[in-house]
Amino acid sequence: MAAKAKTPWDFSCDLQVDFESDEKASMVYAALAVDKELQPDKVKRNMSVSDGKLLVRFEAVEARFLRASFSSFVDVLTLATKTIEEFGGGIPC
Repeated sequence: MAAKAKTPWDFSCDLQVDFESDEKASMVYAALAVDKELQPDKVKRNMSVSDGKLLVRFEAVEARFLRASFSSFVDVLTLATKTIEEFGGGIPC
């Protein structure tokens, strides 16, 4: 029996945030898309918008990198969401 080859992206997490409209989800996506991962060789983040939801997939080589990336992303996501609520031109989140 052959040993299973270990892939470099053994740790992953999916996040789905429902903004209830593509417009709101796209605004948050645009705000967060410019913030690239600091260690792209250790963490990958893929984002998309579908049916009013922001979909984010994280993959990392170690659990600690996944945790740090996810935690930082949620902090910035919270800030972006609050900013849109405050200044979004009447678009309630």
